Amino acid sequence: MSQKATALPVIGIFVIMLIYGLVAASNFLIPVTAAVLAYFVLSRPRRGLQRLGIPSGAVAVLFTGLIITLLSLSLYYFSSPVSMMVRDVPELIEQLQDRISATQNDTIKAVAEAAEAVDNMIETKDTQTEKPVEVAVVDQETSTRQILTLAPQLVSQLLFAVLLLFFLLSSGDFFLQRAVESIGRTKDKSRALEIVATIERRLGRYLGGITLINAGLGLTIGTAMFLMGINQYIAIGVMAFALNFIPYFGGLAGACIAALVASSQFGAIWSPLLVFAVYMGCTSIEGQLVTPLLISRRMHLNAPVLFLVVAFFAYIWSVIGMIVAVPLLIVAKIILDEIEPMRHMGRFLGDAQDMDDEAQTRLDMEILKHGAKTE
Repeated sequence: MSQKATALPVIGIFVIMLIYGLVAASNFLIPVTAAVLAYFVLSRPRRGLQRLGIPSGAVAVLFTGLIITLLSLSLYYFSSPVSMMVRDVPELIEQLQDRISATQNDTIKAVAEAAEAVDNMIETKDTQTEKPVEVAVVDQETSTRQILTLAPQLVSQLLFAVLLLFFLLSSGDFFLQRAVESIGRTKDKSRALEIVATIERRLGRYLGGITLINAGLGLTIGTAMFLMGINQYIAIGVMAFALNFIPYFGGLAGACIAALVASSQFGAIWSPLLVFAVYMGCTSIEGQLVTPLLISRRMHLNAPVLFLVVAFFAYIWSVIGMIVAVPLLIVAKIILDEIEPMRHMGRFLGDAQDMDDEAQTRLDMEILKHGAKTE
């Protein structure tokens, strides 16, 4: 059998095993991925502080202490309103369903009555066959147990990520130096250093800018909810900040939850619709105007590919996977753009504007070459 004939099955087996490994080792890979991404983001500020004479160990203590302080303050101030809102969401959904069923028109009622009659006929036939009755035992404490078991796991993963980030920062550039030294040729070493520097610069710019933009969005939406008279405006603002890290799904989910909160507080049907419209309007302005103006154009990604990547990481790593999907895709695009044989794959991950930038770069190079020849 030829090598080409065996390549495709081997690649397929590798992909299946890779996906299985990502799912099976999610509890370990999620904090490791978060720590490595944070290391790339904080490497440039760390070097700046080291130039001022601050040792890498002190810088690591400073950054990790700041992260722990921010997380502790966030949990202290925002955990109560956010947990109350999350706890009330199932009840709000039931109330909304009751309200919708109460306002059904005659046509929907007729369809519902017909469906109920069909169900009764089926149940009658089932009772005539004298099948044994299945009894489902519902444990009302299941959700409480899930929360109690999930909280220690989340805290342990968070502590593991912070500790790993501390060791990475305290080692300075030693980790990257050892990784680069494992490369054989000197040309490849210099190329690897350029790729790492590009990742640090673009990823730091992206995550830092997105964090500031999301903070402004959360403040804006929280203020809008306060002006509209929503009691849980703080929780909705914090939720808007956190969910906006998730492309596509975050804004829609936040708007639906805000509309549910408004429907429980106000009886009129226009109140949740207005809250939904205001929330989506703020996220649309942020996504279409603010982010493209403040974030580098080279961060633009292929929208269908981004959607599939976010959905894939949501499948294997749940909500955390949706958050880290975009930074991971940015890192992959940077690496593919910097490696000549894989540059076409990097162009595939970019959007039309990224293609226009590369075409303009090639045009400028041709103009320079033509000018040099004429001279």
